[in-house]
Amino acid sequence: MENLSVWETVDMPEFSAARGNIKTDVLIIGGGIAGLLTAYELQKSGVSCIVAERKRICSGTTGRTTAKLTFQHGLIYQKILREYGAEKAKMYLEANQNALKRFAELCQKIDCGFQKTDSYIYSRTDRGLLENEVKALVRIGFSANVCEVTELPFPTVGAVRFKNQAVFNPLKFLRGIVSEMSDNVRIFEHTHIIEISGTTALSKRARIIADKIVITTHFPFINTHGSYFLKLYQSRSDVIALKNAPELHGIYMDENTFGYSFRNCGDFLLIGGEAHKTGEPCRRQELQDFAKSSYPDAEVQYLWSAQDCISLDGIPYIGNYSALTPNMYTATGFNKWGLTSSMAAAEILRDKILGRNNPCAEVFSPSRNILKKQLLINGLSAAKNLLTPTVPRCPHLGCALKWNIDERSWDCPCHGSRFARDGKLLDNPANVDLDKP
Repeated sequence: MENLSVWETVDMPEFSAARGNIKTDVLIIGGGIAGLLTAYELQKSGVSCIVAERKRICSGTTGRTTAKLTFQHGLIYQKILREYGAEKAKMYLEANQNALKRFAELCQKIDCGFQKTDSYIYSRTDRGLLENEVKALVRIGFSANVCEVTELPFPTVGAVRFKNQAVFNPLKFLRGIVSEMSDNVRIFEHTHIIEISGTTALSKRARIIADKIVITTHFPFINTHGSYFLKLYQSRSDVIALKNAPELHGIYMDENTFGYSFRNCGDFLLIGGEAHKTGEPCRRQELQDFAKSSYPDAEVQYLWSAQDCISLDGIPYIGNYSALTPNMYTATGFNKWGLTSSMAAAEILRDKILGRNNPCAEVFSPSRNILKKQLLINGLSAAKNLLTPTVPRCPHLGCALKWNIDERSWDCPCHGSRFARDGKLLDNPANVDLDKP
Protein backbone atom coordinates (compact mmCIF):
# COMPACT_ATOMS: atom_id res chain seq x y z
CA MET A 1 0.00 0.00 0.00
CA GLU A 2 2.92 2.33 0.73
CA ASN A 3 6.11 2.61 -1.28
CA LEU A 4 9.26 1.15 0.19
CA SER A 5 11.76 3.46 1.82
CA VAL A 6 15.32 3.68 0.58
CA TRP A 7 16.39 1.51 3.56
CA GLU A 8 13.90 -1.29 3.01
CA THR A 9 15.95 -2.74 0.15
CA VAL A 10 18.24 -4.24 2.83
CA ASP A 11 17.76 -7.99 3.32
CA MET A 12 17.03 -8.59 6.99
CA PRO A 13 17.32 -12.01 8.66
CA GLU A 14 14.09 -13.96 9.11
CA PHE A 15 12.84 -15.65 12.26
CA SER A 16 10.08 -18.13 13.05
CA ALA A 17 7.01 -17.47 15.18
CA ALA A 18 6.97 -18.35 18.88
CA ARG A 19 5.20 -21.59 19.79
CA GLY A 20 4.40 -23.37 23.04
CA ASN A 21 5.45 -22.42 26.57
CA ILE A 22 8.63 -20.36 26.76
CA LYS A 23 10.47 -18.80 29.72
CA THR A 24 12.90 -15.89 29.74
CA ASP A 25 14.31 -13.21 32.01
CA VAL A 26 13.02 -10.32 29.91
CA LEU A 27 10.39 -10.25 27.17
CA ILE A 28 10.67 -7.31 24.78
CA ILE A 29 7.51 -6.73 22.74
CA GLY A 30 8.35 -4.85 19.55
CA GLY A 31 11.21 -5.56 17.13
CA GLY A 32 12.15 -2.07 15.98
CA ILE A 33 15.35 -0.25 16.85
CA ALA A 34 14.33 0.46 20.47
CA GLY A 35 13.49 -3.17 21.17
CA LEU A 36 16.54 -4.61 19.42
CA LEU A 37 18.97 -2.21 21.08
CA THR A 38 17.45 -2.93 24.49
CA ALA A 39 17.93 -6.65 23.89
CA TYR A 40 21.48 -6.05 22.71
CA GLU A 41 22.43 -4.06 25.81
CA LEU A 42 20.78 -6.54 28.17
CA GLN A 43 22.44 -9.60 26.64
CA LYS A 44 25.82 -7.91 27.02
CA SER A 45 25.09 -8.02 30.76
CA GLY A 46 24.16 -11.72 30.67
CA VAL A 47 20.38 -11.25 30.72
CA SER A 48 18.27 -13.75 28.78
CA CYS A 49 15.85 -11.95 26.40
CA ILE A 50 13.10 -12.69 23.94
CA VAL A 51 12.08 -10.18 21.29
CA ALA A 52 8.55 -10.74 19.99
CA GLU A 53 7.59 -8.85 16.82
CA ARG A 54 4.07 -8.82 15.35
CA LYS A 55 5.33 -8.67 11.73
CA ARG A 56 8.99 -8.58 10.62
CA ILE A 57 11.72 -6.90 12.63
CA CYS A 58 12.30 -3.26 11.58
CA SER A 59 9.18 -3.31 9.39
CA GLY A 60 7.55 -0.33 11.13
CA THR A 61 8.81 3.17 11.90
CA THR A 62 12.44 2.01 12.09
CA GLY A 63 12.50 1.30 8.36
CA ARG A 64 10.93 4.66 7.53
CA THR A 65 13.23 7.07 9.31
CA THR A 66 15.39 9.69 7.61
CA ALA A 67 18.26 8.24 9.67
CA LYS A 68 19.83 11.31 11.22
CA LEU A 69 22.01 10.54 14.24
CA THR A 70 21.99 13.70 16.28
CA PHE A 71 21.30 15.03 19.75
CA GLN A 72 20.05 18.24 18.15
CA HIS A 73 16.32 17.62 18.52
CA GLY A 74 14.80 20.79 17.19
CA LEU A 75 15.01 23.67 19.68
CA ILE A 76 14.35 21.34 22.60
CA TYR A 77 16.92 22.62 25.07
CA GLN A 78 15.41 26.06 25.64
CA LYS A 79 12.05 24.35 26.16
CA ILE A 80 13.34 21.88 28.76
CA LEU A 81 15.30 24.64 30.48
CA ARG A 82 12.18 26.78 30.71
CA GLU A 83 9.84 24.01 31.90
CA TYR A 84 12.10 21.81 34.04
CA GLY A 85 15.33 23.69 34.73
CA ALA A 86 19.01 23.37 33.84
CA GLU A 87 19.62 20.06 35.62
CA LYS A 88 17.07 18.14 33.56
CA ALA A 89 18.03 19.91 30.34
CA LYS A 90 21.55 18.69 30.94
CA MET A 91 20.27 15.15 31.64
CA TYR A 92 18.52 15.15 28.27
CA LEU A 93 21.66 16.42 26.53
CA GLU A 94 23.97 13.92 28.21
CA ALA A 95 21.68 10.94 27.53
CA ASN A 96 21.61 11.73 23.83
CA GLN A 97 25.31 12.62 23.66
CA ASN A 98 26.06 9.21 25.18
CA ALA A 99 23.70 7.61 22.67
CA LEU A 100 25.52 9.15 19.70
CA LYS A 101 28.85 8.08 21.17
CA ARG A 102 27.56 4.51 21.55
CA PHE A 103 26.36 4.49 17.92
CA ALA A 104 29.81 5.63 16.79
CA GLU A 105 31.45 2.82 18.78
CA LEU A 106 29.15 0.13 17.39
CA CYS A 107 29.34 1.41 13.82
CA GLN A 108 33.11 0.98 13.79
CA LYS A 109 32.56 -2.76 13.35
CA ILE A 110 29.36 -2.65 11.26
CA ASP A 111 29.36 -1.65 7.59
CA CYS A 112 26.36 0.69 7.62
CA GLY A 113 27.50 3.90 5.93
CA PHE A 114 28.20 5.73 9.19
CA GLN A 115 29.51 9.18 8.38
CA LYS A 116 30.06 12.22 10.57
CA THR A 117 28.55 15.51 9.45
CA ASP A 118 27.33 18.77 10.93
CA SER A 119 23.69 19.20 11.88
CA TYR A 120 21.67 22.41 11.47
CA ILE A 121 18.34 23.58 12.85
CA TYR A 122 17.33 26.49 10.65
CA SER A 123 14.58 29.07 10.79
CA ARG A 124 12.98 30.91 7.91
CA THR A 125 11.50 33.68 10.05
CA ASP A 126 12.76 33.94 13.65
CA ARG A 127 16.47 34.32 14.38
CA GLY A 128 15.64 35.13 18.00
CA LEU A 129 14.53 31.52 18.59
CA LEU A 130 17.89 30.30 17.34
CA GLU A 131 19.79 32.70 19.56
CA ASN A 132 17.72 31.61 22.57
CA GLU A 133 18.64 27.99 21.87
CA VAL A 134 22.33 28.83 21.85
CA LYS A 135 21.94 30.68 25.17
CA ALA A 136 20.19 27.65 26.67
CA LEU A 137 22.93 25.33 25.43
CA VAL A 138 25.67 27.54 26.85
CA ARG A 139 23.90 27.51 30.21
CA ILE A 140 24.02 23.70 30.35
CA GLY A 141 27.63 23.52 29.19
CA PHE A 142 27.44 22.89 25.44
CA SER A 143 28.99 25.12 22.81
CA ALA A 144 26.95 25.90 19.68
CA ASN A 145 26.57 28.89 17.40
CA VAL A 146 24.17 30.52 14.98
CA CYS A 147 25.53 30.49 11.44
CA GLU A 148 24.32 31.49 8.00
CA VAL A 149 22.84 28.90 5.63
CA THR A 150 23.17 29.27 1.87
CA GLU A 151 22.73 25.84 0.26
CA LEU A 152 19.02 25.31 0.94
CA PRO A 153 16.54 26.13 -1.85
CA PHE A 154 15.03 29.06 0.09
CA PRO A 155 16.32 31.90 2.27
CA THR A 156 16.69 31.46 6.03
CA VAL A 157 17.56 33.79 8.91
CA GLY A 158 20.28 31.39 10.10
CA ALA A 159 20.74 28.03 11.79
CA VAL A 160 22.05 26.54 15.04
CA ARG A 161 24.95 24.23 14.17
CA PHE A 162 26.00 21.11 16.06
CA LYS A 163 29.33 19.72 14.85
CA ASN A 164 30.17 16.02 14.45
CA GLN A 165 26.71 14.52 14.28
CA ALA A 166 26.17 11.62 11.84
CA VAL A 167 24.14 9.73 9.25
CA PHE A 168 23.98 6.00 8.53
CA ASN A 169 21.86 3.19 7.08
CA PRO A 170 19.67 2.02 10.00
CA LEU A 171 18.73 -1.40 8.61
CA LYS A 172 22.31 -2.32 7.73
CA PHE A 173 23.24 -1.26 11.25
CA LEU A 174 20.50 -3.37 12.85
CA ARG A 175 21.30 -6.34 10.64
CA GLY A 176 24.79 -6.16 12.14
CA ILE A 177 23.43 -5.77 15.67
CA VAL A 178 21.20 -8.83 15.28
CA SER A 179 24.11 -10.90 13.95
CA GLU A 180 26.20 -9.94 17.00
CA MET A 181 23.62 -10.95 19.58
CA SER A 182 24.53 -14.00 21.62
CA ASP A 183 22.41 -17.05 22.33
CA ASN A 184 20.96 -15.04 25.22
CA VAL A 185 18.57 -13.39 22.75
CA ARG A 186 15.81 -15.24 20.90
CA ILE A 187 13.90 -13.30 18.25
CA PHE A 188 10.42 -14.33 17.14
CA GLU A 189 8.63 -12.75 14.19
CA HIS A 190 4.93 -13.06 13.31
CA THR A 191 4.30 -13.26 17.05
CA HIS A 192 1.39 -10.99 17.89
CA ILE A 193 1.06 -10.52 21.65
CA ILE A 194 -2.66 -10.23 22.26
CA GLU A 195 -2.84 -10.39 26.05
CA ILE A 196 -0.61 -9.72 29.05
CA SER A 197 -1.36 -10.99 32.56
CA GLY A 198 1.24 -9.92 35.09
CA THR A 199 4.47 -10.79 33.30
CA THR A 200 3.02 -13.57 31.16
CA ALA A 201 2.27 -12.75 27.52
CA LEU A 202 0.04 -14.69 25.16
CA SER A 203 0.04 -14.92 21.39
CA LYS A 204 -2.14 -17.25 19.33
CA ARG A 205 0.46 -20.02 19.48
CA ALA A 206 2.70 -19.20 22.44
CA ARG A 207 2.72 -18.46 26.15
CA ILE A 208 5.81 -16.49 27.15
CA ILE A 209 6.60 -16.28 30.88
CA ALA A 210 9.08 -13.57 31.84
CA ASP A 211 10.40 -11.94 34.99
CA LYS A 212 10.09 -8.52 33.35
CA ILE A 213 8.42 -7.11 30.22
CA VAL A 214 9.52 -4.19 28.04
CA ILE A 215 6.99 -2.74 25.58
CA THR A 216 8.60 -1.02 22.59
CA THR A 217 5.67 -1.25 20.17
CA HIS A 218 5.94 2.41 19.09
CA PHE A 219 2.65 3.36 20.81
CA PRO A 220 2.03 1.39 24.06
CA PHE A 221 -1.05 -0.79 23.58
CA ILE A 222 -2.06 -1.51 27.22
CA ASN A 223 -4.71 1.00 28.30
CA THR A 224 -5.14 -0.06 31.93
CA HIS A 225 -1.88 1.59 33.00
CA GLY A 226 0.03 4.73 32.12
CA SER A 227 -2.71 6.73 30.31
CA TYR A 228 -0.68 6.80 27.10
CA PHE A 229 -3.87 7.31 25.11
CA LEU A 230 -3.92 10.79 26.71
CA LYS A 231 -0.16 11.39 26.88
CA LEU A 232 0.56 10.75 23.18
CA TYR A 233 -0.72 11.55 19.72
CA GLN A 234 0.65 10.39 16.37
CA SER A 235 1.95 12.46 13.49
CA ARG A 236 2.54 11.37 9.90
CA SER A 237 4.93 12.90 7.44
CA ASP A 238 6.38 12.00 4.05
CA VAL A 239 9.90 11.51 2.72
CA ILE A 240 10.99 11.81 -0.90
CA ALA A 241 14.31 10.57 -2.32
CA LEU A 242 15.57 12.55 -5.32
CA LYS A 243 18.24 11.54 -7.81
CA ASN A 244 20.30 14.21 -9.62
CA ALA A 245 19.75 16.75 -6.84
CA PRO A 246 22.60 18.84 -5.37
CA GLU A 247 24.76 17.41 -2.61
CA LEU A 248 24.32 19.22 0.70
CA HIS A 249 27.15 19.53 3.22
CA GLY A 250 25.27 18.64 6.37
CA ILE A 251 21.87 17.60 7.68
CA TYR A 252 19.17 20.26 7.96
CA MET A 253 15.92 20.47 9.93
CA ASP A 254 13.40 23.29 10.24
CA GLU A 255 12.65 24.58 13.73
CA ASN A 256 9.03 24.71 12.58
CA THR A 257 7.32 21.34 13.03
CA PHE A 258 5.71 21.69 9.61
CA GLY A 259 8.93 22.54 7.77
CA TYR A 260 11.36 20.40 5.77
CA SER A 261 14.40 18.30 6.61
CA PHE A 262 17.26 17.50 4.22
CA ARG A 263 20.11 14.98 4.08
CA ASN A 264 22.06 13.20 1.37
CA CYS A 265 22.10 9.42 1.15
CA GLY A 266 24.49 8.13 -1.48
CA ASP A 267 23.17 9.32 -4.84
CA PHE A 268 19.93 10.58 -3.30
CA LEU A 269 18.78 13.71 -1.53
CA LEU A 270 16.18 12.89 1.11
CA ILE A 271 13.59 15.57 1.88
CA GLY A 272 11.10 15.01 4.68
CA GLY A 273 8.18 17.12 5.79
CA GLU A 274 4.52 18.07 5.53
CA ALA A 275 3.80 16.71 9.01
CA HIS A 276 0.16 16.33 10.00
CA LYS A 277 -1.71 14.56 12.76
CA THR A 278 -2.72 11.03 11.81
CA GLY A 279 -6.31 11.12 10.58
CA GLU A 280 -5.96 14.56 9.00
CA PRO A 281 -5.62 14.97 5.21
CA CYS A 282 -2.37 13.66 3.75
CA ARG A 283 0.02 16.32 2.39
CA ARG A 284 2.13 14.11 0.13
CA GLN A 285 1.32 16.11 -2.98
CA GLU A 286 2.57 19.30 -1.31
CA LEU A 287 5.93 17.61 -0.67
CA GLN A 288 6.17 16.48 -4.27
CA ASP A 289 5.30 19.96 -5.50
CA PHE A 290 7.97 21.49 -3.26
CA ALA A 291 10.61 19.03 -4.48
CA LYS A 292 9.73 19.63 -8.13
CA SER A 293 9.83 23.42 -7.82
CA SER A 294 13.05 23.41 -5.75
CA TYR A 295 14.96 20.83 -7.77
CA PRO A 296 13.37 20.76 -11.26
CA ASP A 297 16.09 18.56 -12.77
CA ALA A 298 15.85 15.86 -10.09
CA GLU A 299 13.98 12.56 -10.42
CA VAL A 300 11.86 10.93 -7.71
CA GLN A 301 13.23 7.49 -6.83
CA TYR A 302 11.48 6.72 -3.53
CA LEU A 303 8.49 8.17 -1.72
CA TRP A 304 7.28 6.90 1.64
CA SER A 305 5.45 7.88 4.81
CA ALA A 306 6.52 7.71 8.45
CA GLN A 307 4.54 7.85 11.68
CA ASP A 308 5.81 9.27 14.96
CA CYS A 309 4.51 9.37 18.54
CA ILE A 310 4.49 12.87 20.04
CA SER A 311 4.65 13.33 23.82
CA LEU A 312 3.06 16.14 25.83
CA ASP A 313 6.31 18.03 26.47
CA GLY A 314 8.64 16.93 23.68
CA ILE A 315 10.52 14.46 25.90
CA PRO A 316 10.18 10.68 25.42
CA TYR A 317 8.62 8.39 28.01
CA ILE A 318 11.28 5.88 29.07
CA GLY A 319 11.06 3.79 32.23
CA ASN A 320 8.41 1.91 34.17
CA TYR A 321 5.17 1.62 32.20
CA SER A 322 3.46 3.23 35.20
CA ALA A 323 4.10 3.70 38.90
CA LEU A 324 1.97 0.58 39.50
CA THR A 325 3.95 -1.76 37.20
CA PRO A 326 7.38 -2.44 38.81
CA ASN A 327 8.18 -5.24 36.35
CA MET A 328 6.89 -3.63 33.15
CA TYR A 329 8.71 -0.93 31.18
CA THR A 330 8.28 1.08 28.01
CA ALA A 331 10.02 3.48 25.64
CA THR A 332 7.83 5.69 23.46
CA GLY A 333 7.07 9.26 22.41
CA PHE A 334 10.32 9.86 20.54
CA ASN A 335 8.93 12.98 18.83
CA LYS A 336 10.59 12.23 15.45
CA TRP A 337 14.01 11.71 17.08
CA GLY A 338 13.82 7.95 17.43
CA LEU A 339 17.44 6.98 16.77
CA THR A 340 19.44 8.54 19.61
CA SER A 341 16.29 8.30 21.75
CA SER A 342 16.18 4.54 21.17
CA MET A 343 19.81 4.14 22.17
CA ALA A 344 19.26 6.30 25.26
CA ALA A 345 16.20 4.16 26.05
CA ALA A 346 18.19 0.93 25.71
CA GLU A 347 20.76 2.16 28.22
CA ILE A 348 18.18 3.50 30.68
CA LEU A 349 16.02 0.36 30.52
CA ARG A 350 19.06 -1.89 30.87
CA ASP A 351 20.08 -0.05 34.04
CA LYS A 352 16.57 -0.12 35.48
CA ILE A 353 16.19 -3.84 34.88
CA LEU A 354 19.60 -4.51 36.43
CA GLY A 355 18.87 -2.27 39.42
CA ARG A 356 21.53 0.28 38.50
CA ASN A 357 21.30 4.04 38.83
CA ASN A 358 21.23 5.90 35.53
CA PRO A 359 21.97 9.61 36.08
CA CYS A 360 19.85 10.68 33.10
CA ALA A 361 16.76 8.54 33.72
CA GLU A 362 14.74 11.03 35.77
CA VAL A 363 13.99 13.47 32.95
CA PHE A 364 12.40 10.68 30.85
CA SER A 365 10.17 9.21 33.59
CA PRO A 366 6.74 8.24 32.17
CA SER A 367 5.23 9.14 35.57
CA ARG A 368 6.28 12.80 35.44
CA ASN A 369 3.68 15.57 35.62
CA ILE A 370 1.39 15.44 32.56
CA LEU A 371 -0.63 18.60 33.21
CA LYS A 372 0.22 20.25 29.89
CA LYS A 373 -1.86 22.15 27.34
CA GLN A 374 -1.42 19.30 24.87
CA LEU A 375 -3.17 16.97 27.33
CA LEU A 376 -6.38 19.00 26.99
CA ILE A 377 -6.03 19.10 23.20
CA ASN A 378 -5.56 15.32 23.04
CA GLY A 379 -8.55 14.74 25.31
CA LEU A 380 -10.88 17.08 23.41
CA SER A 381 -9.86 15.57 20.07
CA ALA A 382 -10.61 12.06 21.34
CA ALA A 383 -13.96 13.14 22.81
CA LYS A 384 -14.99 14.78 19.54
CA ASN A 385 -14.23 11.67 17.51
CA LEU A 386 -15.83 9.34 20.03
CA LEU A 387 -19.07 11.26 19.55
CA THR A 388 -18.87 11.22 15.75
CA PRO A 389 -21.72 8.89 14.62
CA THR A 390 -19.98 7.04 11.78
CA VAL A 391 -18.53 3.61 11.08
CA PRO A 392 -16.10 1.92 11.06
CA ARG A 393 -14.87 2.43 14.61
CA CYS A 394 -11.34 1.89 15.91
CA PRO A 395 -11.16 -1.24 18.13
CA HIS A 396 -8.65 0.53 20.40
CA LEU A 397 -11.06 2.91 22.17
CA GLY A 398 -13.94 3.27 19.73
CA CYS A 399 -13.08 6.47 17.84
CA ALA A 400 -14.52 7.08 14.38
CA LEU A 401 -12.04 6.19 11.63
CA LYS A 402 -11.36 8.37 8.60
CA TRP A 403 -10.59 7.14 5.10
CA ASN A 404 -7.15 8.25 3.87
CA ILE A 405 -7.63 8.54 0.13
CA ASP A 406 -3.92 9.04 -0.62
CA GLU A 407 -2.60 6.05 1.34
CA ARG A 408 -5.84 4.05 1.02
CA SER A 409 -6.14 3.28 4.72
CA TRP A 410 -8.55 3.76 7.60
CA ASP A 411 -6.88 6.15 10.08
CA CYS A 412 -7.80 6.94 13.69
CA PRO A 413 -7.58 10.69 14.42
CA CYS A 414 -7.64 10.05 18.19
CA HIS A 415 -4.61 7.85 18.78
CA GLY A 416 -3.19 7.08 15.33
CA SER A 417 -4.13 3.44 14.70
CA ARG A 418 -4.28 2.62 10.99
CA PHE A 419 -5.88 -0.21 9.03
CA ALA A 420 -5.64 -1.43 5.45
CA ARG A 421 -8.70 -1.35 3.22
CA ASP A 422 -9.43 -5.00 4.09
CA GLY A 423 -9.22 -4.20 7.83
CA LYS A 424 -5.73 -5.55 8.53
CA LEU A 425 -3.96 -3.65 11.32
CA LEU A 426 -1.15 -1.40 10.04
CA ASP A 427 -0.22 0.79 13.02
CA ASN A 428 -1.07 0.49 16.72
CA PRO A 429 -2.14 1.18 19.51
CA ALA A 430 -5.08 -0.93 18.27
CA ASN A 431 -4.10 -4.56 18.76
CA VAL A 432 -6.63 -6.34 16.51
CA ASP A 433 -7.90 -6.04 12.95
CA LEU A 434 -11.17 -4.34 12.01
CA ASP A 435 -14.16 -6.66 11.93
CA LYS A 436 -16.02 -4.91 9.10
CA PRO A 437 -14.15 -2.07 7.36
